Amino acid sequence: MSSAKESQLASAVLMIRPARFESNPETAESNRFQGKTDAPPAEQQAAALEEFEALAVELEGCGITVLRFDDTPEPHTPDGIFPNNWVSFHADGSVVLYPMEAPSRRQERRPDIIDSLASDYGYAVRQVIDLSHHEDAGHFLEGTGSMVLDRVNHIAYAGLSTRTHLDPLGEFAQRMDYDIVAFDATDKSGTPIYHTNVLMNIGEELAVICADAISKDDQRTAVLERLTQTGHRIVSLSFDQIESFAGNMLELKSESGERIIAMSGLARQALSDSQREIIEKNATILSAAIDNIERSAGGSVRCMLAEVHLPLAGSAG
Repeated sequence: MSSAKESQLASAVLMIRPARFESNPETAESNRFQGKTDAPPAEQQAAALEEFEALAVELEGCGITVLRFDDTPEPHTPDGIFPNNWVSFHADGSVVLYPMEAPSRRQERRPDIIDSLASDYGYAVRQVIDLSHHEDAGHFLEGTGSMVLDRVNHIAYAGLSTRTHLDPLGEFAQRMDYDIVAFDATDKSGTPIYHTNVLMNIGEELAVICADAISKDDQRTAVLERLTQTGHRIVSLSFDQIESFAGNMLELKSESGERIIAMSGLARQALSDSQREIIEKNATILSAAIDNIERSAGGSVRCMLAEVHLPLAGSAG
């Protein structure tokens, strides 16, 4: 069990440079946000690589440490650009590996990257918790896509879907000492939303959420009450805004201690003036145009960033 005190905001992120990025037919059925392009795979990869580099440079320019690793051409992992689904890093030195719905996505789990964080970057990896055995039973939990973590209060918010099941959620909660707030969520057409981080984000003081997507009244009330109880100011999003990936943002902290909230250009444009004003009083907005990645794969900036909360080797952590 984990009881280490943890900041909500990371100052370092893991990013995976794409090698053969393209819209993945294995994930299209459950992700209604993807496949909105007719570009051939080579064009999707070239555009994604350019967008990846631009986002990484923007993050570094704001004082965020970016740990870049190259994806592998083989095995083909078309969604390898989204590492937050297969791994999460925690302040007690835990690394959690997650069960993935699509067989091609299971190939994204990279022990060599975890080894490199310890050997090349000086992070302390004290235990690896591997939940991937749940794949054998057809149960999945796709990391901080499936869960939005309140790391300070050890609460995991999770919208149930074909990619987010109660059994692995329960094991995560037990092993990492988290409470689970589970709910059902659908888009405006009534289709289940595949990942929780599409509809909400939790920062130090702000919680940005499309509460209308939570389909049961009692569950919606429970989520909003829990966010309020933990001291979060709620910024409400509409269905149209989450379709523009406005929910898929991530609050980080620069090396100088400044709050940075990262999102795509499309997401920023979708916010109203009043929403932007609230967010900008809380953090500096960093936005990057990743239109091709969003159209092809149905994921946005938050999905591209796996926060590194690991302690440095030798620290009390």
